[in-house]
Amino acid sequence: MEQIALDTTDLQLLAQLQLNASLSNQALAAHVHISPPTCLRRVKRLRDLGLIEREIAVLSVDKLSAIVGHGLCAIVEITLDRQDEGALSAFEKRVATDDAVQQCYRVSPGPDFCLVVHTAHMPDYLALSQRLFTSDANVRNVKAFFSLKRSKFGARVPLP
Repeated sequence: MEQIALDTTDLQLLAQLQLNASLSNQALAAHVHISPPTCLRRVKRLRDLGLIEREIAVLSVDKLSAIVGHGLCAIVEITLDRQDEGALSAFEKRVATDDAVQQCYRVSPGPDFCLVVHTAHMPDYLALSQRLFTSDANVRNVKAFFSLKRSKFGARVPLP
């Protein structure tokens, strides 16, 4: 793997973008105390290096649930019968294509995967469970924890 060199300005740019990726280039440059052309060039470099995967809007699940559903959030532990690379990759690929699966982590020790899923209500969760877990002969155990309240949500990576 190629060694990537980041200086203080790069780290400041990444930190600011994690807080608010919708800042204009001029505003971002002002926050970091560099010129707008330098800011644009540096952010492009950070994207090209793959350090910035994508920029998204974080929606308010609580406010949206009253309008469009997705009022049920579950953290689901999955244990497979076979843990060979092919079986693990096949499960990852299947859940990655399902819109209800917000996050998927391969974990150790304990279960093989932890998923964060959002559905409108319990019947939708049951359909998801049958679609992703019951129909897969390699899924040995499913343990779901249903969220009563989201106390914190973020995707910020701590930087030096």
